[in-house]
Amino acid sequence: MKIVLIGPVYPYKGGIAHYTSLLCAELRKRHEVEMVSYCLQYPRFLYKKEQKDYQNKSFAIQDTKYWLNTVDPFNWIRTAFKIRKWKPDLVIMEWWHPYFAPCDTVLSLLLRKFKKLFICHNVFPHERFPMDRLLTKTTLKRGNKFIVQSQMDADDLKSIIPKAEYIVTPHPTYNAFKMSDMNKEEARRIINLDMGERMILFFGFVREYKGLKYLLKALPLVKQNIPAVKLWIVGDFGDDKEEYLKLIADNDLQDNIMIVDGYVPDKEVEKYFAATDLVALPYISATQSGIVQIAFGFEKPVIVTNVGGLPDVVEDGKTGYIVNKENENELAEAIVKFFSLDSTEAFTENIRDKAQDFSWETMVDRIEKLIEEQNEA
Repeated sequence: MKIVLIGPVYPYKGGIAHYTSLLCAELRKRHEVEMVSYCLQYPRFLYKKEQKDYQNKSFAIQDTKYWLNTVDPFNWIRTAFKIRKWKPDLVIMEWWHPYFAPCDTVLSLLLRKFKKLFICHNVFPHERFPMDRLLTKTTLKRGNKFIVQSQMDADDLKSIIPKAEYIVTPHPTYNAFKMSDMNKEEARRIINLDMGERMILFFGFVREYKGLKYLLKALPLVKQNIPAVKLWIVGDFGDDKEEYLKLIADNDLQDNIMIVDGYVPDKEVEKYFAATDLVALPYISATQSGIVQIAFGFEKPVIVTNVGGLPDVVEDGKTGYIVNKENENELAEAIVKFFSLDSTEAFTENIRDKAQDFSWETMVDRIEKLIEEQNEA
């Protein structure tokens, strides 16, 4: 097929940019793919932090067209006409937030004679706001087919487009962060962590819905059984960092916690995942998470809560543990169980056995099958 893929790629930061880059690379193994990205993704007044990371070119996509300006309607029209000249068999659009609704809706209308597949990272945003449902419906109803990555997102999609044609497929693994294939010993030397310590990793943006406070509340219970436990919090805090620091102080956890505050460049990701024993996602709400798939890329087990699509990708007791949300006691019990049973080797083997299910090759297979079904119809 001749495919146009629209979404963020290098040098843009974040999981969706990584996702789009890896998807484009895999699609290009079988199809002719034009990559269209943004010359402006978010205006500075909406997103004040740096949006780009030029340090790691391993996610760079050759011949990317940085055309789209999300605040310029005339740009949307020009971009759509450039795409129309290619006469693609399929246009794939990444969807994750209603901010993009005006831009994506105009593009979809001007590209209405071409087949359009929306890949929904979230149907609705994590942090809801007035009009988000209407904006989402206005855009997504222009699509012909959809890929969602959790049953929760499938239900959300059907709530606004009852007859939507979609498949649910798990988020593929981010194994591209394994850049130097460092082992645990080497990684722990770099981050100055002793091999005898038991490391838990909380990685990514620190937001209320990610439930870090429940992990902090669980840690005193873990310490009673695993004195050498260390929790590494690696990610960018928002405005509520002091609240977490107070919780750490109140529970006398200063010696058991290491904080690496700020955005982690791609080339720095490996040392934290290679060094850790276990990755924790104590989320209060979620659809799916790229953090699970980064962990699986490093063959690391995870503890997740039973929210959104997280239980869909974790086999309880085999590739990780699933606990109830907002429950520090269950979190602590799962952590203690993992370390007490010395489960690392068995969990690693189980994660390897599931690798093909989460491969980018499998994702492209499913895209092709979805489009073939439409052609037959």
